[in-house]
Amino acid sequence: MTQYDEVVSKQQLLLEAEEWSKGITDIHVHSITNLWYEENPQDMDDGSVTDTRYNDGRIVRTKGDKVIRVMGDILTGDNLIDAYCRQS
Repeated sequence: MTQYDEVVSKQQLLLEAEEWSKGITDIHVHSITNLWYEENPQDMDDGSVTDTRYNDGRIVRTKGDKVIRVMGDILTGDNLIDAYCRQS
């Protein structure tokens, strides 16, 4: 049975990383049009937006209670595990 230890450990680590990925890194309320990730400056034409960045790299932009876009490079698989292990 020891031949499966590595597979089981990796799967356990992936499940932990997936749970970690849902955590919030930061929340930024702004109307700035020149952020490093900004691709849609028109989002701020009629007021501020809220950008919520998650551990998996995703940035969810909302205005009021409505999600208007999801940006960023979302980490999955081995890349997600690597990011999780660097933060642990």
